[in-house]
Amino acid sequence: MILPEPAPSGRVVAVRPSSSAALAPLAAGPAALPVLAVTGLAKEGRLAAGPGVAAIGAGGNPHRLRAMLAERTDPACRAVVSIGIAGGLDPDLLPGDVVIASGVRVGGHRYGADAAIVEALRARLAGSGLRVISGDLAGVDAAVLSLEGKADLWARTGAAAVDMESHVAAAFAERHALPFAAIRVVCDPAHRALPAFAAQALKPNGEPDILAVLGALARGSAKVRGLVRLARDSRAAFGSLARCRARLGPGLGIPLPEEPLREVA
Repeated sequence: MILPEPAPSGRVVAVRPSSSAALAPLAAGPAALPVLAVTGLAKEGRLAAGPGVAAIGAGGNPHRLRAMLAERTDPACRAVVSIGIAGGLDPDLLPGDVVIASGVRVGGHRYGADAAIVEALRARLAGSGLRVISGDLAGVDAAVLSLEGKADLWARTGAAAVDMESHVAAAFAERHALPFAAIRVVCDPAHRALPAFAAQALKPNGEPDILAVLGALARGSAKVRGLVRLARDSRAAFGSLARCRARLGPGLGIPLPEEPLREVA
């Protein structure tokens, strides 16, 4: 599948054979706008950023993310993509496996992902050597840390993975009638619980809070073995996320819309 790429000049000029008038794209239009990448961790934001992409993150805090997005009364983007790592719910998924969301489930509601974008993303990642599946994501406002919590969410939603940004991003996209997609890489699998301190181990800007981690170790609420295991899973997840990002290219691989044309003298 060949996906559209912007011309070197960033513009397209067309001539209608049946008319003597030349046609040129409008100076501003959907193709001139970036894709909005919605992330949680600062590292996710740095990976997502690039040509044709504007990244936003709220440090793993969905309430703060809602407030940040609410300030964007003009969305100033052509599509919304939630991108980053996630917790596994499907027992078959391992750290580093990639989920291209077919939709996002939260409560009793389901936000559908744009089918054309889903197909474009799958085409971009084909042949990458990564394990890529399509499935729903579950959106939550608080981290799911326990094995029981993951199993319950899997049973109720059938979602492949869970994160704390995709449902917020999907709601923003729906509110502004924008296409939505999500790419999430499994970090902690369904059979592995997260340390209890993990939900507080981030600064508001999404950077790791080293002091919080050291404090948890000192209090005994974190074990070195658990930290080593989490670090190993994170390394696998971010390695896959970096490979995804490299394959996606400008605009996160989201096809450019057809630009409207206007007649010029």
